[in-house]
Amino acid sequence: MNAMSEWETVIGLEVHVQLATKSKLFSGASTLFGSAPNTQACNIDMGMPGVLPVLNEEVLKMAVKFGLAINASINSPTQFSRKNYFYPDLPKGYQISQLDNPIVEAGFLEIIVKEGKKKIGITRAHLEEDAGKSLHEDFKHLTGIDLNRAGTPLLEVVSEPDLNSAEEAVAYLKRIHSIIRYLEISDGNMAEGSMRCDVNVSVRKKGNKELGTRTETKNVNSFKFVERAIQYEIKRQVSVLEAGENVVQETRLYDSQSNETRPMRSKEFANDYRYFPEPDLLPVLIDDEFINSLKDQMPELSESKTKRFVKDYQLTEYDANVLTVDLNFANFFEEVAAKSKNPKLAANWVMGELSAFLNQENLTIQETKVDSKKLGNLLNRIEDSTISGKIAKEVFEEMWNTGSSPEKIIETKGLKQVTDSVEIREIINQALDQNPTQLEQYKDGKDKLFGFFVGQVMKISKGKANPEQVNKILKEKLEE
Repeated sequence: MNAMSEWETVIGLEVHVQLATKSKLFSGASTLFGSAPNTQACNIDMGMPGVLPVLNEEVLKMAVKFGLAINASINSPTQFSRKNYFYPDLPKGYQISQLDNPIVEAGFLEIIVKEGKKKIGITRAHLEEDAGKSLHEDFKHLTGIDLNRAGTPLLEVVSEPDLNSAEEAVAYLKRIHSIIRYLEISDGNMAEGSMRCDVNVSVRKKGNKELGTRTETKNVNSFKFVERAIQYEIKRQVSVLEAGENVVQETRLYDSQSNETRPMRSKEFANDYRYFPEPDLLPVLIDDEFINSLKDQMPELSESKTKRFVKDYQLTEYDANVLTVDLNFANFFEEVAAKSKNPKLAANWVMGELSAFLNQENLTIQETKVDSKKLGNLLNRIEDSTISGKIAKEVFEEMWNTGSSPEKIIETKGLKQVTDSVEIREIINQALDQNPTQLEQYKDGKDKLFGFFVGQVMKISKGKANPEQVNKILKEKLEE
């Protein structure tokens, strides 16, 4: 029996979402990414004596929208606390965060798993300011401190320990990513740190109700690395327990080069941070009028869009889910479907050929080299029998590489489909004349050779003969 099958994994994620405000949580300093070190840190961010924080109202709006999207309660009043700890990139010696009465509490979302849908509880989502960044690479035996990120608004989303595998954790993370992108409260760019994830993992014997000792792997910054970090940590913890030892509650880091987690420090408890209410900020009252005004601004989220795609476009739930994960991807599909007037064909091409080319060059849908109008036109040329589906793939590749229109490529390369029944009949006669043995075998009852003759006709016509007409005329010819 596989030893791993005796164990159950329990996972909780803490997702840090950088909110897409132009200024910081408590100051007017810019949040623009990629500026020279320490050019976007003002006196408030640097913790200078005598300065006072002023709450950014846009941050409240974004947090409430997120709360509405995850079916959560919005706390009023909501309040801020000081989380005290020392670190060189935290010049104030404390971080303004939320402990009691976080702005968002007790929500949930659903993920798609092998067995169907699974509900994942979200304990809370609270606001806090980011710290600065320590730089080690360019300083010999020294550390540089960049405070540009200090004070940037974060929404920390804390799940219940409802996840039981690396696959489920990634599915949950992708749902969070989809929601924040749909709401346009964050670009979710994990490579730039706009979305980071702390992964809490524990294991226990199957049937045991008590949670095992957990470890927290900090700041994992891609879906792939989250999956790998969890898989590594599960194996490591099972090995420790099966050797008769105890798992140590600690904070760990994931090393993507060696694909392993390693200890960082022993895990702190909340009382280690000496939380107390932030004396420079009053509790914030969020009234119904404020919440209702934001409800009216809520966009159609991926879950609703999926249901609409199934109903309006007659797509399968699987296809609709794939198309709606990303807002830009969903919009692109709808543009192609409107242009081509064949949603199923549009879905197949957007998820198939187009996605393959995007993945090959590691491009997003916004960076596509074939826009929705041109792709829609290409599908129309399949629909009106100008070209076959097979030839369309050849045309698409040329469109991708040259930026040319499908009509121009079809014309210049002479790819127009043969639909003249007289011409098709001549090609069929040629195919039958070239394969007398197979023709005799077909007439003797070997019906499977019909596909062989279709292939020969398509080969002679260089893929240009209309497949439907080929099948119809060939059948008639063979039955003569």
